[in-house]
Amino acid sequence: MRTSIRTAGAAVTARTSTRTAIRTAIRGGGRTAAGVAAVLLLATACTGTPAGSGAGRTAPVDLGDVRLVAYSGCDDMLAGLRAAAAERVGPWGLGGPIPFGMAEARADSSAATSAKQGAPAHSTTNTHEAGVDEPDLVKTDGRRMITVSRGVLRVVDTATRKVTGTLRLTGEEHAWAPADLLVSGDRALVLFSGGGILPYGATAKIAPSPGPRYVLVDLSGKPEVVGSITPDGAHVDARMVGSTVRLVVRSQPAITFPDAGPDATEAERTRRNAEAVRKAPIEAWLPTYEVTGADGRTEKRTVGCGQVSHPEEYTGTSLLTVHSLDLDAGARALDESAPIGLVADGDTVYGTGSSLYVTSNPHWWSVMPTDVIIEENPEPRPGRAVAPKEEPTPAEETVPFPADPPPATTTAPAPATTTAAPPAPAASATGAPTGAPATPTAVPPATEPPAASETPAASETPAAPAPPPEETEVHRFDVTAPGAPRYVASGKVPGRLLNQYSLSEHEGHLRVATTSETAKSSSSAVYVLRADTLAKAGEVGGLGEGERIYSVRFIGPVGYVVTFRQVDPLYVLDLRDPDAPKKTGELKITGYSAYLHPAGDGRLIGIGQEASEQGRTLGTQVSLFDVSDPAAPRRLAQFFQKDSGSEAEWDPHAFLYWAPAGTAVLPLSSWNGAGQTTGAALVLKVGDSAVTKAGTVVHPEPKPVDSTRFAPHDPGIRRSVVIGDDLWTVSDLGLAVHTLDGLAERAWIPFD
Repeated sequence: MRTSIRTAGAAVTARTSTRTAIRTAIRGGGRTAAGVAAVLLLATACTGTPAGSGAGRTAPVDLGDVRLVAYSGCDDMLAGLRAAAAERVGPWGLGGPIPFGMAEARADSSAATSAKQGAPAHSTTNTHEAGVDEPDLVKTDGRRMITVSRGVLRVVDTATRKVTGTLRLTGEEHAWAPADLLVSGDRALVLFSGGGILPYGATAKIAPSPGPRYVLVDLSGKPEVVGSITPDGAHVDARMVGSTVRLVVRSQPAITFPDAGPDATEAERTRRNAEAVRKAPIEAWLPTYEVTGADGRTEKRTVGCGQVSHPEEYTGTSLLTVHSLDLDAGARALDESAPIGLVADGDTVYGTGSSLYVTSNPHWWSVMPTDVIIEENPEPRPGRAVAPKEEPTPAEETVPFPADPPPATTTAPAPATTTAAPPAPAASATGAPTGAPATPTAVPPATEPPAASETPAASETPAAPAPPPEETEVHRFDVTAPGAPRYVASGKVPGRLLNQYSLSEHEGHLRVATTSETAKSSSSAVYVLRADTLAKAGEVGGLGEGERIYSVRFIGPVGYVVTFRQVDPLYVLDLRDPDAPKKTGELKITGYSAYLHPAGDGRLIGIGQEASEQGRTLGTQVSLFDVSDPAAPRRLAQFFQKDSGSEAEWDPHAFLYWAPAGTAVLPLSSWNGAGQTTGAALVLKVGDSAVTKAGTVVHPEPKPVDSTRFAPHDPGIRRSVVIGDDLWTVSDLGLAVHTLDGLAERAWIPFD
């Protein structure tokens, strides 16, 4: 089977809507196994680097110099932007059709305790770094659960389990639009990111997303809107340290290109478009935004030339704007957002307590179809062997999902299955496994070769020019002081990031994991950069030859990288010496982990997919790894659910690990030949050497709705948090409260 996916549209829409698009498609994009499988392929396969876009490297590379420079004034800025954009304009303007399906992932939930007196101990939803909050659809301080769903913000008192306040923020036609929250004290910032995919069952009442909008809400009494900021661009991401939120927005120049007519050649179109670029005013590039007060009055504002900087080399086709909002300042935060601009692309944001990193991959926006190739009987490929299983794949765990429609008869679920992982393959002196068959690789289906008379001569087939090596630019800003961030440095590394977990700042250094790929090969590496200059200190390469990165986790001076094509090598990296990082251990198992979570005491939890030895995914697996010996990582246990997937694979906000009780919770979608069923949260107990099922939580089925008005509600559980001795789960329908021990139901709080 060969599936080709190509989506045309504005570049600013595709990247920002990816996480929501994938999760929406899983939740409501169809009730068939094929629909879910297609989305899982997007979430796993389409994140790969396009063939021919870079080079696999193990030798040291020159990272170059990407210093930022301030413009001397608007005239200087306009001249530079016109020249750079004119060099890159094509027959269809700036940009063109782009691939869809980059799964953004974030995470790391921690057993947080409330700073508020009297609040019970509670978890948060997953965040990457301690002390750095990330937007999500639910927030809690232990005393309140604050959610945003279908355009409505709700506040729930956790003691009484009653809704104490609601606020509708959108009309019904935009209620489906994706939204997240950041909360500081009695202020909430609701982030409507724009983009997204229309939900399953949508009708004429659904309107296209109006684009990003940030709404400030006062929660001290009845929830009330304080004001909002509406940028002219695309939402990239946001981070909050203390009460200060940094919002990153990407915009493209507003240039109207002439209609050259249907008979114009591409060369003529390009020439005319370049002329339009050279005549465009500075206002075409300067980022704009609207500020609306509580009284509804709106003022349009522009980021001034003096607030915009640029690297020495830039495209002129996009700009980043960083807004800084102190939520504790209330309405003043909107007037004092202190935006700064940067002439660069931006697709990934990573933050620490002192730094904000924005990365860009200039070639990510290239016109490139995304092919997903599955081969029933692929050819063997040497060098990627995996040991034969000494135990069979663990028996599937049948989770009791609500049927849709209810079956005439039911079958008792199989008991939970926890198995010890098969031993790691024996290694030779060189570290390569011995006695194992070579693992085959996926190749495109064979086609009949043309007849000799039809084969063009070499001279008649000019070779296409090789694309430039793919690189990722990294820009660092200091966010230790309130107000606008201070630019520190920029650098670049070969290859492409997977997501923000590919970045980690530790003891004055930034670690960056990337995959570089050509039409013939791919390889991954970790680069260590000095945080003050972003100059390279060291690198370790040669990870996953012929594969690409599926997950990364840095924990202190140790790094963990999972690559995959047919088997899953989990690499352990020693990063204690920034100038000489090295690989210390490797574990090969079938399947892969799409998200890695620290579990303490030398343990690591992996959430991903089990797969056959040919690389065909089989269903959700939760692995418990022992990484206490960096030279010999091993899998202690595996929990497997056949024909299923979890949102946690591409959005780690959906994963919860509550260390005090050794409890892990993740949403699970399962399907069969008749269709997909959703709605369960799988609750697991994670021990020292075992993963066992504690039970499942399901939300009630939605009541029938008028299909001519809106899309049906989805009972699928999206998030889980622990408050005191209770497990709270969130869906579009409402909040459920169960005891953490035993999962006895305490309350159901429906969303009206």
